[in-house]
Amino acid sequence: MATAYSQKSDRDLVLACQKREPQAFEELVKRHQRTVFALLYQLAPDWDDTSDLAQEVFIRVWRSINNLRNPASFRSWLTQIVTNLFYDELRKRPRKLPTVSMDESLDDEDDGATRDIPDTSLIPEEKALNKEISDVIRQAMLRLPEQFRTAIVLREVEGLSYDEIAVITQTEMGTVKSRIARARTKLQEMLKPYLENQEVS
Repeated sequence: MATAYSQKSDRDLVLACQKREPQAFEELVKRHQRTVFALLYQLAPDWDDTSDLAQEVFIRVWRSINNLRNPASFRSWLTQIVTNLFYDELRKRPRKLPTVSMDESLDDEDDGATRDIPDTSLIPEEKALNKEISDVIRQAMLRLPEQFRTAIVLREVEGLSYDEIAVITQTEMGTVKSRIARARTKLQEMLKPYLENQEVS
């Protein structure tokens, strides 16, 4: 039975889940749990309960899957659930970084200690420097305001369009483009000393 489900498309699994077939849901979880974990980690690299949050994502998926009218759009729907959970958690948790408005300059100070968790998914093509550059990027991402980090993760990691990001984050298209552009600029500024040092060495 499990083999039959493993051969189904996401769309067919969603349709089976809407008929409340638990084995179909188990296959969806197995197929997408790493993606959910990685997205949560990149949205909130300093949180230590990513596994619990990933479980909560799939609880929400099971509860709400009957509301998914287009089963073929499961992946983008799942991304929206992850992002909504991230925003829900932001509202509940004390913030280590201040909220920065679009009109203010970014603050370079970073008072919070970063967690030393290796993440090999950020730049897999850089095998030799993978852990080192992952740490550098994680620390740089931590210094971005949450709304900037969310926008650039959805664009660069999830590969979503500006339209999709605007819908998920409930912001205007111009705001999405501005946040992504400013996040890229800020990341380049923070990574420049590291990259220049690599060229020298």
